[in-house]
Amino acid sequence: MRMLGLIGGLSWESTAIYYRHLNELARERLGGLHSAQLLLWSFDFAPLAARQHAGDWAGAAARLTEAARALEAAGAEALLLCTNTMHRVADEVQAAVKVPLLHIVDAVAAAMAEYGVRRPALLATGFTMEQPFYRERLRLRHGIEALVPDAPGRALVHRVIYDELCRGIVRPTSKAAYLAQVEALRARGADGVLLGCTEVTMLIGPADVDLPVFDSTRIHAETATTWALAR
Repeated sequence: MRMLGLIGGLSWESTAIYYRHLNELARERLGGLHSAQLLLWSFDFAPLAARQHAGDWAGAAARLTEAARALEAAGAEALLLCTNTMHRVADEVQAAVKVPLLHIVDAVAAAMAEYGVRRPALLATGFTMEQPFYRERLRLRHGIEALVPDAPGRALVHRVIYDELCRGIVRPTSKAAYLAQVEALRARGADGVLLGCTEVTMLIGPADVDLPVFDSTRIHAETATTWALAR
C-alpha cells in the first residue's frame, strides 16, 4: 500500500472521519490486521478559518503548501486535502509538490456520473457554494451543474458548519433546516444531494433523503484507498 499524506485539521472533526474511513477501507480490502499507511499534518483550524473569512487565500495557500512539501519530504506518495473548502487553493498546493494531489471534486464527480446525477443539491460552506473553484470544476470538467440554496439558505448552511459541526455540535433543528434546503433544491430540479463540506456527513446522510446522496468525505477516502492499493 502506497503512503498517503493527509492535510487535515480543517476541521479535525472531519479529519477524524477521514482517518476512520481510510483505515476501515484498508482493512476491508486487504483483510486481517491491515490498516492504511498515512502521514498526517493537522492544522490548528482557528487561524486558517480566520484567513478564509478575511479573504486571505494567498496566506492560506502558503500554509497548506508548507504542509504539502513537508509530507512529500517525509515520504507521502500522494496528498489529500481533507476538506472541500480548501480546494480553493488546490492548484497552488499541487504546483508546490511533485506527488499527485487527489482532488475531491474529481472524486465526487466520478461517483455522481455512475448514478447519472447531473444537477445535485450542493450543501457546503459559503465559500464552496459561492466561489467558482468548486462549481466551475464540476461544470467545466464533468458536465455537472450543482444547485445551491438561495442567499438566506446559504447563510444558514454556512453558519451551521462553522458554529456547530466544526465544534462537534449536532442539533436536530439544524438537521431539519438542512433537509428543508434539500427539498427546496429538489423543487428546482435537483436529482441528487452532494454533501460538499466534509463535516456535513455528521448531520445528514442517505437515510434522510430519498435522492442519491454523495458523501464527499467517504468518496474521497474511497478514491484515495483505490489509488494507494493500485500497483
